[in-house]
Amino acid sequence: MTPSRALATRAGHRLATGVIHTVWRPRVLGAWRVPGTGPAILAVNHTHNVDGPVLFGTAPRPVRFLVKREAFVGPLGPFLNVIGQLRVDRSGPDRAAITSALAVLEGGGVLGIFPEGTRTVGDFAALRAGLAYFAVRSGAPIVPVAVLGSAERRGPVVRALPPVRARIDVVFGAPFHAGDGSGRRTRAALDAATRGIQERLTDHLKDARRRTGR
Repeated sequence: MTPSRALATRAGHRLATGVIHTVWRPRVLGAWRVPGTGPAILAVNHTHNVDGPVLFGTAPRPVRFLVKREAFVGPLGPFLNVIGQLRVDRSGPDRAAITSALAVLEGGGVLGIFPEGTRTVGDFAALRAGLAYFAVRSGAPIVPVAVLGSAERRGPVVRALPPVRARIDVVFGAPFHAGDGSGRRTRAALDAATRGIQERLTDHLKDARRRTGR
């Protein structure tokens, strides 16, 4: 990442931190578990459109997310580009997005992924193989993240968003490495890695719900 892009990403992170803590009341648990330096992958459950911005504004380090290309429209598109978010075409393998994501990790940055690929009930029940591929190929640790409460209630004015000053919990789990350590990226190896990742993410989500009462 160029110095100017890195500066813009850090500035976007600071801006998002201020906005998220002003609009809602995020409670952040376990942020110390995100490695302070070096590559890391944040694997996040996804129940609402605000989950990405909430994590971007509460993570201890700037995060570059893989974001669906449909979000890069209107004034939001240039902003996402400036702060270093990565456009991905979900209709098929997007080699440009894959290359960009690996470059983030190779440069020692933090990559954010919604491993289910789209909004769901947020229980990590249907993981795609992309997360395993990035983790195995880069060797970066995966940090499980549970965002809870974003979809519980609708705001009285802007129905598409949680109510202003609503409590949203962001719970970071212990980092772990995917795969068997061999670095193999065969279909069988990635399928096995995905199953192992799913188990770890599901366990973290259960623990996060127990800790937060959600």
